Amino acid sequence: MPDGLPNADSRTRILDAAEAIVRARGVSGLTLDAAARGAGVSKGGLLYHFASKEALLTGLLGRVAEWIQQDFEATVASQPAGPGRVARAMMAWAFALTPERVHERCDRAAAVFLAAFHHDPALLGPIRAVVARMREAVAADGLPPGHGHAIMAAGDGIFMARLFGLYVPTEQERQAMHAALARLLEPSPCAC
Repeated sequence: MPDGLPNADSRTRILDAAEAIVRARGVSGLTLDAAARGAGVSKGGLLYHFASKEALLTGLLGRVAEWIQQDFEATVASQPAGPGRVARAMMAWAFALTPERVHERCDRAAAVFLAAFHHDPALLGPIRAVVARMREAVAADGLPPGHGHAIMAAGDGIFMARLFGLYVPTEQERQAMHAALARLLEPSPCAC
C-alpha cells in the first residue's frame, strides 16, 4: 500500500473508536473528529473510509450485523441436528451462555442500535435483514407453530430489558426461563 493511504487496519480502528465513543457517551458524543482522534488517524484518514457520520454509523451497523449473523450461525451449527435446532441456538444465545458473554454482546449491540436509531432509524436496515433471516430460520425449524417464535421473542425481551436498563434477570430467573422455554422443544404428545 502506498505511503499516506489508510489501510484496512485504520478502518477497524476507526470503527472500534466510534463504538467505544457511542458506548461511553452515546450518539451525541460521536463526531468525526472524536472518532479520528480515538482511532489515532487524521480526519482525512477517517474521511477516506467514512465520508459522513451517517456512513460511520452505517459501517458500525454493518459490522454488528455481520458478527451477529456469524455468531448466530456458529451457535446453530453447535446444536444437534433436527427439529428445534435453531430454537435451541436462540436459547443458548439468550440464556445458556455465560452471563458475561451475553451482557458484553448485548451492550455492544445496544450502543450501536441506539446510536443508529437516534440518528436515523432507516440505518437499522442491516440489522432488520439479519433478524428477518433468523425469523425465517425459526419458522423452518420443524417445531409446532409459535414455539420457536416464542423462544425468539423471549430472547428479544431479555435483550430489550437490558438495552433500556429495565432489569437484568438473576441467575435463578434465567435458569427458570430456560427451563420453561425448553419445554417448548419437547415433542408434542401424539393425538392418536
